[in-house]
Amino acid sequence: MASTPLYLMLSSDDRDTLQLASMIASVAAVSERPVHVFVSMGAIKVFEKGAFGNGRYGDSPLNTQLCAKKAPDPVEMFGQGKMLGDMSMWACSMVLDVLGWDESNLVEDLFDGQMGLTKFLSDAEQGQLISM
Repeated sequence: MASTPLYLMLSSDDRDTLQLASMIASVAAVSERPVHVFVSMGAIKVFEKGAFGNGRYGDSPLNTQLCAKKAPDPVEMFGQGKMLGDMSMWACSMVLDVLGWDESNLVEDLFDGQMGLTKFLSDAEQGQLISM
């Protein structure tokens, strides 16, 4: 029996939120559960090409602690989930348009393309949806 697909909708640029989202997504993907991640609103800036480490997430106390403890970077964890499991990542086409960005502004080899919210929500009807 096939696993129910997991749909994650990311809108926050908070490190703790993205840390949890990347852990959920990568564990599900390597556990042979299809995962679809939709990156929108403030979360998209975290995936900007050239943004690295602590500067990617700001200076919240939890982010500082996660960096000090050398917690895995959420962007890298999404990449590992894609490499090791069944995960697709989609950039919100509206947010890219608002920012004047295209896929070349995003971390390479992580996104499968752009998608609109309507399409993502329609697809998510066949699985479990989590918004973070």
